[in-house]
Order: sequence, then structure tokens, then C-alpha cells
Amino acid sequence: MEPAVNGTKNVIMAAAEAKVRRVVFTSSIGTVYMDPNRSPDVVVDESCWSDLEYCKNTKNWYCYGKTVAEQVAWDVAKKKGVDLVVVNPVVVLGPLLQPTVNASILHILKYLTGSAKTYANAVQAYVHVRDVAVAHILVFETPSASGRYICFEKMLHRGEVVEILAKFFPEYPIPTKCSDEKNPRKQNYKLTNQKIKDLGIEFVPVKQCLYETVKSLQEKGILPILKHAEDSVKIQ
Repeated sequence: MEPAVNGTKNVIMAAAEAKVRRVVFTSSIGTVYMDPNRSPDVVVDESCWSDLEYCKNTKNWYCYGKTVAEQVAWDVAKKKGVDLVVVNPVVVLGPLLQPTVNASILHILKYLTGSAKTYANAVQAYVHVRDVAVAHILVFETPSASGRYICFEKMLHRGEVVEILAKFFPEYPIPTKCSDEKNPRKQNYKLTNQKIKDLGIEFVPVKQCLYETVKSLQEKGILPILKHAEDSVKIQ
């Protein structure tokens, strides 16, 4: 966590010294939604922050570190007079630039390789990598942009994710059973992306995100092509 916090502080201070016009900081949805005391009826928006004690108690060091780093960014920016705008993306999907698999992509890959025999009773929000890039440009170039911007297209239950994957890629051993069949199916929490949409972004549909993710995994040789896939799959 120390490198993330100190690195963030150093970047904001360097920006202040260089008198840059605006700093756009890439944070995470992990700084927003981790709060067990929030009512299910509350809409999770940019004013929400993750509970640091809860993150520590559940050993969610990713969300803890991201939250502390973003808070440091805001503190230093305020002290140094830096115009800071923050983008808070969710799970980012789409074509890979890197040759290795990151945590977001592994989240999808495990359902295709057979390593995951079941899917979790959980919900997750998704966004295309190109939309995250567009969001950064929009908040940088829009003079009125300020504060934080939650960046996502849609929230899905893991059961919906595997259904979409199975529709496009039925040749893979995609799980059909939930790991938790005793409890009710988890429902989406109320997360809003209205603030970033007001800047004019048009999100890539989540189905296309999933399709392009798998095609990229195939093209990079990370996921074996079990049979010739149709290039003209209609995404609806």
C-alpha cells in the first residue's frame, strides 16, 4: 500500500510544481461501494466512500489501498491547489494490450477454461476499456468537470455473465450451477453512472465487452480456440 500512497502523493505534488492545468486520477469502484452499513435503498453515487475499517476487517487490501490512495490524492490536491478530477471504473473488460492476464480478465477467463466449476452468487458492474479511456478524455477536456466519476455500463449477476458467455462461446466448459444454491440470488445494488453520462459518453454494451474480451484472449493465444468461431456473431 505504501508505494501506491506515496506514488500518488508524489504525482500530485509534481503536478502542482509543474502548474499543470488539470490532473485526472484513475481510482476504482473499490473506493466507493465497500460499506456494510449502507442501506440497500441508497443509491451509490460519487459521494459514497468505502469504509476503511470494514476493508481492514475483511482483509480487502485492494479496496483499502485504493481508498487511502484516493483520499491522499484529494488531500494533497486541495493543499497544493491542483485541479483534480477522479475516474472510478468498475471491472474493466475488452481487448487486452498486455500479453498477460490481469485480475479483471481472469474473472472471465476462469469460466472458459473449466477451472471454475460453478459461478458465484454475486453481482458485479462492468465497463469496456475504451469507455474508460473516453471517460478520462471527457473529464480532462470538459471545463465544468469536477469531483469523482463512477464509470460503468451495466451490473450483472455472475449467472447472467456465464449465460452470455455460453451463448457466444458454447464450445467452452462454462459453468451452469451457482456455488450458493441455498441463499436467494443476490440482487444488484443501486449504482448510478448518470454523472459521467451527462458528459456525453455512450457506453459499449456489456455483451459486446464480454465478446471482445474472449476474442482477444483467443487472438493472444491465452485461450485455446476449440473450434472455428463465427466472426459474424450477432450481439444483441
